[in-house]
Amino acid sequence: MLRIKPVESLLTQAEEKKLHRSLTGLDLMLLGIGAIIGTGIFVLTGVGAGMAGPGLTFSFIFAGVACGFAALAYAELAAMVPVAGSAYTYSYAVMGEAVAWLVGWNLVLEYAVSAGAVASGWSGYMVGILNQIGLHLPDALTRVPKDGGLMDLPAILISLFVTALLVLGTKESVTINRVLVAIKISVLMMFLLVATPLVDPLNWDPFLPHGWFERAADGQNVGVFAAAAIIFFAYIGFDAVSTAAEETKNPNRDVPIGLIGSLVVCTVIYIAVALVATGALNYQQLSDSKEPLAQVLRAIDYPWLANILAVGAIAGITTVLLVLIYGQTRIFFAMSRDGLLPPLFSRVHPKYRTPHTITIITGLFVAAVAGFFPLHEIAALSNIGTLFAFIAVAAGVMILRVSQPERKRPFRVPAVWFVGTMAILSCFGLMLGLPDETWERFLYWSLVGMVIYAFYGYPRSPLHPKRRNGG
Repeated sequence: MLRIKPVESLLTQAEEKKLHRSLTGLDLMLLGIGAIIGTGIFVLTGVGAGMAGPGLTFSFIFAGVACGFAALAYAELAAMVPVAGSAYTYSYAVMGEAVAWLVGWNLVLEYAVSAGAVASGWSGYMVGILNQIGLHLPDALTRVPKDGGLMDLPAILISLFVTALLVLGTKESVTINRVLVAIKISVLMMFLLVATPLVDPLNWDPFLPHGWFERAADGQNVGVFAAAAIIFFAYIGFDAVSTAAEETKNPNRDVPIGLIGSLVVCTVIYIAVALVATGALNYQQLSDSKEPLAQVLRAIDYPWLANILAVGAIAGITTVLLVLIYGQTRIFFAMSRDGLLPPLFSRVHPKYRTPHTITIITGLFVAAVAGFFPLHEIAALSNIGTLFAFIAVAAGVMILRVSQPERKRPFRVPAVWFVGTMAILSCFGLMLGLPDETWERFLYWSLVGMVIYAFYGYPRSPLHPKRRNGG
């Protein structure tokens, strides 16, 4: 289970069953922004404000710094190994097959499960807009069974629509992503321009009502670090840029640009929005809202702008859904190509040159999750699975510096021992801020994944001794 797949083998295998290279550095940066700005800033700002008050600004900074350290590690590995698979592929080349499988299995939490949560959030905004224009869908078609309905039909439909886009082609999907990214950036800039002049500094006092970390009377974690562990969801997906390495024209240069550039842009936007939102409206009023930024605009007498922002939020959440499904399909594609999942997962469409089979399977899974399970349940594991993958990547960079110091590195992490160590410590610190039940679910999920690996992936791997010897 400790067998390692050499980097040369990964590159050769990618050439034998490869994806079409059509993306540029700008495409990757916009792909990253499309993945990052969505549910986190449009929805979780209210949740984070309730936990940290105006100190939510520090929460975004801390989570952004943790992601920044991880992004540097991703950039080095993605430039060295420009193939699909993200953290799964890198772990395979550094720490062995068993660790790689565990990382890949937990990336399902980051991508497919998160996509279900995002589709559910998209449905909430869409139903709200439809209600405002007089189109009322039956409750049975907008609520999951546990909430007394039949299904969340809008969530199912948007999942299937995005899946169809991804089957048709990566470049076509990226073009639509550019338009939607432009829309959501525009509405956030509109929010900042309108709300900033109406900021009342009194709303920032106290700036840290719950300190850096406290245990509330109801047993819940609150404070800056607890909020950072939750609003970390706002950064989930930036590493999807690395899953596109195999479809990038010049991955050695463009992947680092896409990873780091998108993260910097989004972190600056998050800080500005958090400061203005908590300054224009008391954080206690924000904490109860499912659409906190729109509520700020309504509170300062701009209801029509609040409706425009809601439309922009729908565009923003759509891009997140697109990138998350895209990232999940590329990880499954890589795992199938390695023999750890069935071969049909790595079939490439003869015309569109996309992994159409696994894209359709993933889209159906996301639609089912979003359409029939409550939002809070399907989002619970996303953060911890992502942070686990980030830790694995940071460790992989440092291990490769020792085990293969001579290997060509088109991008090198500066001060690698400091950056790698800080990535591990900061990500693990965020994991500790998550609720106890999230840890329990994470451990159960990982155990199920290892059982599947033991009975399917391990005996079918091309690196299994019997298969290498022709058995």
